[in-house]
Amino acid sequence: MQLWQDYHTPTTVDDALALLAKYAGEARIVAGGTDLLIDLQFSHSQPHTMRQPMAALVDVTRISEMTRIEQRDDLCYIGGAATHTSIVKSALLEARATCIVESCGVVGGPQVRNVGTLGGNVAHALPAGDGTTSLVALDAEVEIAWHDDRGREWLPIAAAYRGPGISALDSARDVLVGFRFKLTGEREGTAFKRIMRPQGVALPVLGCAVWVRLDESREHYEDVRISINPVAPVPSRATEVEAALRGQPVSDETLELAVNIARESIHPRASKYRATAEYRVHMIETLLRQSLPLAAERARTDVAHAEGVGMG
Repeated sequence: MQLWQDYHTPTTVDDALALLAKYAGEARIVAGGTDLLIDLQFSHSQPHTMRQPMAALVDVTRISEMTRIEQRDDLCYIGGAATHTSIVKSALLEARATCIVESCGVVGGPQVRNVGTLGGNVAHALPAGDGTTSLVALDAEVEIAWHDDRGREWLPIAAAYRGPGISALDSARDVLVGFRFKLTGEREGTAFKRIMRPQGVALPVLGCAVWVRLDESREHYEDVRISINPVAPVPSRATEVEAALRGQPVSDETLELAVNIARESIHPRASKYRATAEYRVHMIETLLRQSLPLAAERARTDVAHAEGVGMG
């Protein structure tokens, strides 16, 4: 069964854009292919389709800037075609963006992580993406190379999402180049935890990423970012919980406050593929109890080692 006609391996983003323009909407970007190839196989097997192969695939894994993980001053840049495995193996990310290592480390199994990419997950715009949840907590930006006269543009990560599976990018014309975010410094720490269904495909029931900065005494939350997904059509932040935590002491009482506010303000819907709404509310409490103290401890000690990596 032929799924595509032509296969290209450009070495620059401009070349990739030119190839997409050449095929006028009939080509697609491919990196790991863990989502795209399944989509192509499924659509090709439908009885009412024309059963015609895709005109072309444009493989971006030979574009060096899209596979890099590097520090630029106090910022980290991750190329859109960087694999989950390369992220997990990065000592820089484990030490100073621990949540992204923990989230990418539980994606699929080793074979999926070896080829699957962070950019591919975001380009498919699914709000349950583990890596996306950490990117939101890290207040990341995404770089898009547009096919029109906008050129390249950095956007807040949330701006790449229009709805479940609906991206701001045109997958047949635009290129997701990479991500950037500020690395953690002194008194800052991150953590990621998730609950998943192990049967069949490993669907995440919920994932929670936390970023915290403590005050000079390292005893109070100076600032907090929390992302819990999927609970909305697009990845989001638990802003009411964040607001309640700022200025509060790092204590069991504050953790109970956070859990209570999360219970009142976050309302995940029931999903036949994931879990009931009641169970997911309970799991929000569980995930906060795991991730918030862990991020705070990492901020207090300035030491972080990723947990749960490679458990998929």
